[in-house]
Amino acid sequence: MTKSALQIARADYMPKMPEALKGNVKIEEGAATESVNDQHEIQKLFPLTYGMPIVKFVEASENSNTDSPVNVGIILSGGQAPGGHNVIAGIFDGIKKLHADSKLFGFILGPDGLINHKYKELTADIIDEYRNTGGFDIIGSGRTKLETKEHFDKGLEILKKLGIKALVIIGGDDSNTNACVLAEYYASINAGVQVIGCPKTIDGDLKNEQIETSFGFDTACKVYSELIGNIQRDCNSARKYWHFIKVMGRSASHIALECALQTHPNICIVSEEVAAKEQSLDSIIDYIAGVIARRAEKGMNFGTVIIPEGLIEFIPAMKKLIQELNDFLAQNQEEFDLVRRSGKREYIISKLSPENSAIYASLPENVARQLTLDRDPHGNVQVSLIETEKLLAEMVKKRLDEWAKEGKYSGKFASITHFFGYEGRCAAPSNYDSDYCYSLGYTASMLIAAGKTGYMSSVRNTTAPAAEWIAGGVPITMMMNMERRHGEMKPVIQKALVELEGAPFTYFVSQRDKWAIDTDYVYPGPIQYFGPTEVCDQPSKTLQLEQTGEIGIQ
Repeated sequence: MTKSALQIARADYMPKMPEALKGNVKIEEGAATESVNDQHEIQKLFPLTYGMPIVKFVEASENSNTDSPVNVGIILSGGQAPGGHNVIAGIFDGIKKLHADSKLFGFILGPDGLINHKYKELTADIIDEYRNTGGFDIIGSGRTKLETKEHFDKGLEILKKLGIKALVIIGGDDSNTNACVLAEYYASINAGVQVIGCPKTIDGDLKNEQIETSFGFDTACKVYSELIGNIQRDCNSARKYWHFIKVMGRSASHIALECALQTHPNICIVSEEVAAKEQSLDSIIDYIAGVIARRAEKGMNFGTVIIPEGLIEFIPAMKKLIQELNDFLAQNQEEFDLVRRSGKREYIISKLSPENSAIYASLPENVARQLTLDRDPHGNVQVSLIETEKLLAEMVKKRLDEWAKEGKYSGKFASITHFFGYEGRCAAPSNYDSDYCYSLGYTASMLIAAGKTGYMSSVRNTTAPAAEWIAGGVPITMMMNMERRHGEMKPVIQKALVELEGAPFTYFVSQRDKWAIDTDYVYPGPIQYFGPTEVCDQPSKTLQLEQTGEIGIQ
């Protein structure tokens, strides 16, 4: 494998970790816990893994090594996130410290590897190739859900064959929900296999008081912010384009908000605010066009707009339109398919309720078409494929043209659209994610040594120097509630949305009017791995504001 100069240098980086994990450790247990909501239902579904205490690791004088090897299996589940390889490296080093003959097995391409018995042993030479690197290519990832008894039993066959004592599932909220279900099942049949989760998602929506952030969020936001900063420098140089930039985050706007805090765009839309204020698509267009017009009055016909991927689903009227479309096409797909392409738009307009028909008719042709053609296996619109950035740019231009005719706008408007998604998911992890992920993995190995199951690895206090971080575990049931999924109520980890009363959003609100009219751009530049700690080791602005109420050096 040919390596870049950076890869070679990063291979020698030794991740920083909590002081408590560096020597012998012991476990401290707190009080019993309960789920965030629906306590009775969650306890009934998880009688063996409900109510367990939050735990943390502290330094111990006695030897914490084990008398026999600890064989562990790992699964990378869902979309990629920077730092996954360091989670695996942390698990490997942790179990090797417990016993030199411990083995680590990786299941190939996610949960499918467990079900279909496809795996490889991850030896020291393999692990060393992947330390501090991005991606999930060490074993690959997949989106198959571990949900059925057949899956669990099939997986148990290979776990028993390999002498695996514990399975670590590295994934997001759905993957960790499945980890909890699996932990409960294996406990109920005395399978002798522990299940531990690790919090992964660049979207940042898997967090709570004990899980400060999901890994990969820091790196992905820094990658996107570098690109946004580059675009802002360009548009401040050319002074003739408005850039509409969509960033990942279907269920929550954490990425959009973090990128705004890092780069100071002229406009950033936050989906949660749109939903809370029940804003219409029209009002969002008016807001964006209004900022553009005010900047035009000052001779500034350029700027940046950051848009979260899932915005459309948070606009109440659009949500109703999509729901009616889903229901209608589920019942009338065959008839719709027979309509000539040129007549499909009018056909849909004639079939919807008057309110939704008017909204649909107002949409640009390409977006209207996407709402009817791009559907997932369940028959629902694939909202993530809707080019929201183009929708807003087109509708803003239409609004500005109307205002120009009315004498309300005299500027020049030209737009360029972007979508930043895959660019950030497999980036080489920042020092923060390298350290955080390694600590999460090492903590997972200690949870295994302590005999825990149904826990998620937790590392807290991460705005402090790494030596002061607090390592431990959180019962996954503590994060759960009941939600309707595919027509039935299911236990799931509650997603963390942007809190409109929280410090990050409050700070953003205090600055956005200034950023809108002034050209107050920040250019973060590329992720730095070597140099002063204030340049290389800063956590996200979101985390800084949540933990300390302040933002460090911009």
